[in-house]
Amino acid sequence: MEQGLNYINEEWSEADELEFAQETEGEESYAEGEERYEHFSLTVDKGQSMLRLDKFLTIHMEKCSRSRIQAAADAGHIIVNGVAVKSNYKVKPFDQISLMLPYPKREVEIVPENIPLDILYEDDDVIVVNKAAGMCVHPGCGNYSGTLVNALTYHLRDLPLFQKGDMRAGLVHRIDKDTSGILVVTKNERAGAHLGKQFYNHTTVRRYVALVWGNFEEDEGTITGHIGRSPKDRLQMYVFPDGSDGKHAVTHYKVLKRFGYVTLIECRLETGRTHQIRVHMQWQGHPLFNDARYGGDRILKGTTFSKYKQFVENCFALIPRQALHARCLGFIHPTTGEEMFFESPLPEDFRSVIEKWENYAAHAATMAE
Repeated sequence: MEQGLNYINEEWSEADELEFAQETEGEESYAEGEERYEHFSLTVDKGQSMLRLDKFLTIHMEKCSRSRIQAAADAGHIIVNGVAVKSNYKVKPFDQISLMLPYPKREVEIVPENIPLDILYEDDDVIVVNKAAGMCVHPGCGNYSGTLVNALTYHLRDLPLFQKGDMRAGLVHRIDKDTSGILVVTKNERAGAHLGKQFYNHTTVRRYVALVWGNFEEDEGTITGHIGRSPKDRLQMYVFPDGSDGKHAVTHYKVLKRFGYVTLIECRLETGRTHQIRVHMQWQGHPLFNDARYGGDRILKGTTFSKYKQFVENCFALIPRQALHARCLGFIHPTTGEEMFFESPLPEDFRSVIEKWENYAAHAATMAE
């Protein structure tokens, strides 16, 4: 399943990202004598050429960006041969490197939980579920229970793949905690390898519905821009237009309804990068409605009237998350070769907000006549 796992690593879980950020961000260097616990260690190979510590660890620590490693070193968390070092330290053969933190490393135990699942389809190879907003896909920092994986581990407890306590058992893609919609999970390794390759090669069909700020000039279009970690905020992704960093990312969009100050669009993913729709839309000046991470949780378009401000705040209260829903998913069945296609209706919070904007736009049109 190597190709499938590579794809999973591209899909970012907010819980994953927060795990290391909370360990390093805002902490002072260690006090003398403070108890510390080893979270990562290695001995440098004898053939290693001299290399900056931050660059070396970026290669050897999975999912850790260079900026995160630099922050850990600045806080005194990285120890080489018993001494705290800075990120510009030159790694040498046989160096003993450790990441030390002031609390024990948490071993995530996957506990089967009898959580109701909205199952759209299930057979011996795959299960297609409709995930509610607010549910993490798998355990991570601050979310060690109540996740989709906890629910699947209970539901599929008789299957060998889900008896190993693997946090990513069956996962070939993910969606963010506060994004609702469709996921497919595989029930055996053969199916996982087959589906993983489809996601890795970007041959699946994925369509999302999003409510964004502003009005598009065109009815449809394509956004192309490399996506990588933000150089200023480790919890955000960032578009590198010149391709100097990040990974190639392509999002196709089509306008579904225009409400003046906001627009309902459909997005089709050609690639599957972390926060792709959210960061591409922010880059184009159209942040997702109520997307706190990318600036959509404030009034970006509209009037200065207090009634309008109250209207938008009421909309925010109706959908206290980014307005993004994974509506459609298509793939080739790993056994039958059949083209499978699934759709999920918009959840109630999303429908309610659209209805309010429809009424607002209709009223504005009437007043303008």
